[in-house]
Amino acid sequence: MLDIQLHNLLEGMRASGAPDFADLPPAAARELYSQILARGDVPVADVVIEERRIDGPGSELVLRIYRPRGSGGVRGAVLYLHGGGFVVGRPQDYDGVASVLCAQADCVLVQVDYRLAPEHPFPAAVDDSYAALVWLAAHAGELGIDPARIAVAGDSAGANLATVCAILARDRGGPALVRQVLIYPVTAPEPGMFDSYRRHGEGYTLTSRSAWYFTELYLGGRRAVTDFRVAPLFADELGGLPPALVLVAGYDPLRDEGIAYADKLAAAGTHVTLVVYAGLAHGFISMGGALDAARIAVDQVASVLRRALAANTSERA
Repeated sequence: MLDIQLHNLLEGMRASGAPDFADLPPAAARELYSQILARGDVPVADVVIEERRIDGPGSELVLRIYRPRGSGGVRGAVLYLHGGGFVVGRPQDYDGVASVLCAQADCVLVQVDYRLAPEHPFPAAVDDSYAALVWLAAHAGELGIDPARIAVAGDSAGANLATVCAILARDRGGPALVRQVLIYPVTAPEPGMFDSYRRHGEGYTLTSRSAWYFTELYLGGRRAVTDFRVAPLFADELGGLPPALVLVAGYDPLRDEGIAYADKLAAAGTHVTLVVYAGLAHGFISMGGALDAARIAVDQVASVLRRALAANTSERA
């Protein structure tokens, strides 16, 4: 059954006549996305937020860094990659959830303002995300983090980038990651591969039309790209990856591909915890300001990250 608070939220969106992202040019879609997240996210926690600019694969990259206030010392770190279909979204849109995760997990959390399509199609977002991960590990000392305690996390398109970074780190001898947190991840080569697109592709937060719109812009019009950097579900080998927490929503077109990816990770020997938020829809991690169940999800992610990044290895179990 659909969460009652989400039902009321969706009714309000329908009454306001909010357009489908697929009916907007990218610039307008980005503005709408920022407005939606600003209305639904949790308040920004009392953490220190700063920005740093680094050299990127194609241009300068901006990192948004969140630190807990109070005592110093070396902490674990999370590279959090925001959602938005590789087309919309920016780190500032995630200040609420990012700052809460930083405070509750007692970690340094870093977001990267990776390049967006259609101006910068695949693989620009992948290249930027992995470059940020490598930079984070290489500059651990100056950032006050432990390079042996780094995790990746993300939602939707960002969850795709997070798990792709984990695969690349394994294959390229990159940073040794302690955890990956994948929140309703994009894992298939194109929308419509799974039945959840037909069951939940209309009437909720993400429509099938929007999913196709984002995919076509990201891939430059190409279809069914099975490169694992687009579709990690098609990776040849998913063993030897960090333990995964996979969260999916019951009323989400991406539900089935998230579950399929969790199953494939587990079959390859990667430890997986799969959690289905049965009454929620796509985007719930940024709805903690409006939905009680979404705040529970944020708390769960923070708890998992806190344990994974604990300095005492006995606490990580």
